[in-house]
Amino acid sequence: MRLILFGPPGAGKGTQAKLIAERHNVEHISTGDVLREAVKNGTDVGMKAKSYMDKGELVPDQVVIDIIKDKISTLENSSFMLDGFPRTEAQARELDNMLNDQNLGIDSVVMLDVDDEEVIKRITGRQELEGRKDDSEEVARNRLSVYREQTSPLEKYYKNRNILEKINGEGEIEEVYKRIENILKSIK
Repeated sequence: MRLILFGPPGAGKGTQAKLIAERHNVEHISTGDVLREAVKNGTDVGMKAKSYMDKGELVPDQVVIDIIKDKISTLENSSFMLDGFPRTEAQARELDNMLNDQNLGIDSVVMLDVDDEEVIKRITGRQELEGRKDDSEEVARNRLSVYREQTSPLEKYYKNRNILEKINGEGEIEEVYKRIENILKSIK
């Protein structure tokens, strides 16, 4: 299974990805986690990424693409789930090329649809719980604006390829997971 979790920041992609990874033995590749780890470790990529992340802006495509290429190349099998990548159409095309080179493709793109005010509530609540500096309300609103401008066009990109499944991402965690599970059953 090769899956992309897609949706606005704070939609619950990371939470749902952890459940899918645990229950389906799929490698979870979280771009945000990888980038935050690079920042924490003070790597060159991390320092480049930090200046963008602190403002709620997207990290440049090439930096993210290189991270994903490295991660996918280290996988023991071809089952994985991407959370936070791709975020732009250029990244989506590069992912397609990367997978085509390995005779692979994406089985499904699950889009978590969540209302903007719910997203802001979730993100600012996450800041209080986890102490993430990139989760203030101002940064969250900017991240949503950037998402709408740069990432939401991926909905059309994947819909045109007939692999987009849009679901309601609001509700209890297990309730949302059940909606995703119904999609996963069809691609096993």
